Amino acid sequence: MPTITQAPVAGECHQIAPGVRRLTAPNPSAMTGAGTNTYIVGTHDTVVIDPGVADAAHLAAIEAHAPGPIRDILITHKHPDHTGGAVELGARTGAPVRAEAMPLTGVFDPDFQVDATIARDEVIRCGEMTLAAVYTPGHTPDHLCFLLREQGLLFAGDAVMADVTVVIIPPDGDMRTYFDTLDTLRDVPMQAIAPGHGRVLHAPAAEIEAIIVHRRQREAQVLTLLADGAASAGELAARIYPQVPADLRGMARAQLTAHLRKLEADGRVHSVAAGRWMLYA
Repeated sequence: MPTITQAPVAGECHQIAPGVRRLTAPNPSAMTGAGTNTYIVGTHDTVVIDPGVADAAHLAAIEAHAPGPIRDILITHKHPDHTGGAVELGARTGAPVRAEAMPLTGVFDPDFQVDATIARDEVIRCGEMTLAAVYTPGHTPDHLCFLLREQGLLFAGDAVMADVTVVIIPPDGDMRTYFDTLDTLRDVPMQAIAPGHGRVLHAPAAEIEAIIVHRRQREAQVLTLLADGAASAGELAARIYPQVPADLRGMARAQLTAHLRKLEADGRVHSVAAGRWMLYA
């Protein structure tokens, strides 16, 4: 598989592998990087993975860059930056919008509609190419990755992202489940990762191990701070993320809450009055 060095740029389309194009949606932000990556897979019959936002120019570009008729629209998970354009693209092309069945209860797109569900181990044909669904909950409970078997290319949605930490936000995000997903990904026969945000990752095993190490280090940091006494997620965030801008502090608190809930499930911490947490004696 060739090494692709182009970084994603909002509104630009890059061929990242034979029969695979990455079109980056025009929604750059601190949370989405350059924007949400839409992937167009196929050399004739085409599958679109994560159509991104409901931007007319972006949807027109998806159709323009598809080398043939769009047969399926696949969703990695139901967050709005991945699903926003799905219903309109389905109406424009006649392709069914497909996703894992489980609904979200936190952040989701209320206008999103699924035409057909995707089984957690389903194999989807795209002309001469084969996409295998891999169930990867944690970021959300409905999260799927798709492995392009012929090239060992994993379309990872938000299970793995380039150069940033995947945010796990309760109630849909579950840190304990995310650790299980990282173990699952260790065994996927892949040569590269095409994430929902950011550049192609060409050392997938090393990337996944780095994520595990980072999450374990953060967990150890939480335990060390709680050894000094009970603390809230907000107090922990102020000490662990002192440089985080004001508009991202809520995200930092949510990430640490996800860690605390995992540690609670592990039997290592428990919640006390007023949203504070402490170690078990």
